[in-house]
Amino acid sequence: MIVGTAGHIDHGKTSLVRALTGIETDRLQEERTRGISIELGYAYVPVEGTGADASATLGFVDVPGHERFVHTMVAGATGIDVALLVIAADDGVMPQTREHLAILQLLGVDRGAVALTKIDRVDAARIARVEIEIAALLAATPLQDSPLFACNSTAPDDAGIRALRTQLHAWAADDASKRQTELRSELFRMPVDRVFSLAGHGTLVTGAVHGGIAAVGEHLQLMPAATEVRVRSIHAQNQASDHAMAGQRCALNLAAIARDEIHRGDWIADPRALLATTRVDVRLRLSALAAPLRDWAPLHIHWGTMHRQAHVVLLEDHDHGDGQLVQLVFDAPVCAMCGDRFIARDSAATHTLGGGIVLDPDPPQRRRRSPARLAWLGALEQLAAGAGIGPLLQQAPFGIAMAALQRYCRRAADQIDLPADAQRIVTRDDTVIILASHWQALREQVITSLRGWHERRPDEPGVDSGRLQRSTLPSLAASLWNALLQDLLTDGTLQRVGAWWRLPGHDHAPPERERLLLERVLPQLHAGGFDPPWVRTLAADIGLAEEDVRAVLRRAAARGDLFQVVPDLFYAPARIAELAAIVAQLSQATGTVDAAAFRDAIGLGRKRSIQILEFFNRVGYTRRVGDQHRPRGDLQWNAARD
Repeated sequence: MIVGTAGHIDHGKTSLVRALTGIETDRLQEERTRGISIELGYAYVPVEGTGADASATLGFVDVPGHERFVHTMVAGATGIDVALLVIAADDGVMPQTREHLAILQLLGVDRGAVALTKIDRVDAARIARVEIEIAALLAATPLQDSPLFACNSTAPDDAGIRALRTQLHAWAADDASKRQTELRSELFRMPVDRVFSLAGHGTLVTGAVHGGIAAVGEHLQLMPAATEVRVRSIHAQNQASDHAMAGQRCALNLAAIARDEIHRGDWIADPRALLATTRVDVRLRLSALAAPLRDWAPLHIHWGTMHRQAHVVLLEDHDHGDGQLVQLVFDAPVCAMCGDRFIARDSAATHTLGGGIVLDPDPPQRRRRSPARLAWLGALEQLAAGAGIGPLLQQAPFGIAMAALQRYCRRAADQIDLPADAQRIVTRDDTVIILASHWQALREQVITSLRGWHERRPDEPGVDSGRLQRSTLPSLAASLWNALLQDLLTDGTLQRVGAWWRLPGHDHAPPERERLLLERVLPQLHAGGFDPPWVRTLAADIGLAEEDVRAVLRRAAARGDLFQVVPDLFYAPARIAELAAIVAQLSQATGTVDAAAFRDAIGLGRKRSIQILEFFNRVGYTRRVGDQHRPRGDLQWNAARD
């Protein structure tokens, strides 16, 4: 369990931690000289109590109380389990007492204790008055029922210190068993609050683990730089460990990365967890004293251990009582997850204006105020509140890629509970999760569009995939579109003749004259194998005008009876199917095929080999990657005629 101090400067936070643990958390010479905390301080003690694991450790984060170091206080308060609000009996409630309390509420800290310090400096009447003042301060806050302990941190065996220590250790003993399973299913991520190097060890980073578990030897990512790092060793709660997990303060020794490549505010995370972005959609709640927001207003934003400036883009015109939807636009990439809490301060970073919750860490730049977009953010709010992914899938007519769903849910794919009516659609790029009703709606749109195409162009054999998508679902990802067509093809709802898609039963027969000519030409194309005769040769052989033969063959290609690889060179469907099979076979080893290997396999020249490969690229069977040609895994070659 991690305890974080909070309170006004010179109210005895550091002295209190020293009395509770015997550890001095002011580690800088400047702090000791000036008598104030400037940086975060840490202390660790074994958890006492019969219910505690023998290896369980209670961690303390001591934060500065000066108003100039609120950004450091927020970094320290991120990820704590229990707040220790420190109020001096002689001063009572002071400005930073109130601001620190507001920050704790905005960060979602709902458990804590109050330490009334310096009681040796005042009489009983003063203590009673301050206790009343504290009760009024905490009223209607999540900490209103927090126990209060009157303490003298300088007394050798103070009763208040003993009682407070007993309470904190009891909470820690209870948490020690719960933390093992509570957040383990989340993806690992830890915000960096300190980076340093040690001789013989290299680069080390420290922070409070927000979720998941990481082990020694694991490969993680430094974000937002997206640099791969390897965990060489771990200290959890100041003890050597083979893993780091949520609820612990940890130090990670990272291999093959320099200290100056990492900064406070960065994250060490599972590669699936975070995405670098310059825009984040949030629900922002302002304090009652803050002025209404205006578009492009500058704010200082804190989440995790990050402190950055951002500009506000209003997504709603008014605060309806529960805050306001806004988009935060940053000058440099940041990282966040749905459900993260944040703090907003004014442009001068002198006052805390409010805070809120991150909803979408990867929002669009356009149409961000549309009804569909606002409904999506509402579903994300429900997800952050624990409602599951059902409402989110309802707002996703094209489904959600599993990679994005893992980021929204903070969990690995096998830890996400899917609704009973959700389908997994495997595409070339990812697995898409979509409701069965939404998938059926997409299928119906394709069928309706294709039926309309046949009605408008009854003489054409069908439509190619690209044109069909542009007239049906132009904004659908190409990989999901191909998966949709393959699904319709598999169950017989659609037919594919080479590059043409059509409904079953749609077949335009050629005129009698063309049919007779094709009966004379097709045997010669078949006999030509992979090197069929050109139009001029065919025309000469059958004694017809070259233009007439060319026109008939082009119309046959439009119907899907033949394939035109280049002008005046037509292939029978069976030969194209054989060539497609050769491409698939050659690509099995590396996933791609080049012109030289294809040339050797079909026994033709390089020029003809390249023409055939470019034909396959053109009709969508393959795609070019540099000098290589890669078969598309989500569509198979299918020729209904031979």
